[in-house]
Amino acid sequence: MSKIKSFFDREQNLLIHILATIFIVILGICFKLLVYEWVLVFFAVCLVITSELINSAIELTVDLYTSEFNPLAMVAKDTAAAAVVVSAFTAVIIGVYVFLPKFMLLLK
Repeated sequence: MSKIKSFFDREQNLLIHILATIFIVILGICFKLLVYEWVLVFFAVCLVITSELINSAIELTVDLYTSEFNPLAMVAKDTAAAAVVVSAFTAVIIGVYVFLPKFMLLLK
């Protein structure tokens, strides 16, 4: 249990993604998502969490390799972080596609 806690202490963004996932699952249950909507949501969640894990692995590997400033190390870290941003943006688009019509029905 302490290793899991220390992992989330070090990888706070992953904790944010997991909390967002829990919120989205609860929202999906409340809105009674259709099977294809669950598939889209599942894909989006997996994409973001996988990107975050790969980003963490790249950052830790770069930090292990060098403690001095290296422009290539910075590019590697920035590129990995950008992949997370792209996947998160994709997840937001999927979320809008799935949940916006349901919220619009609620407002009517």
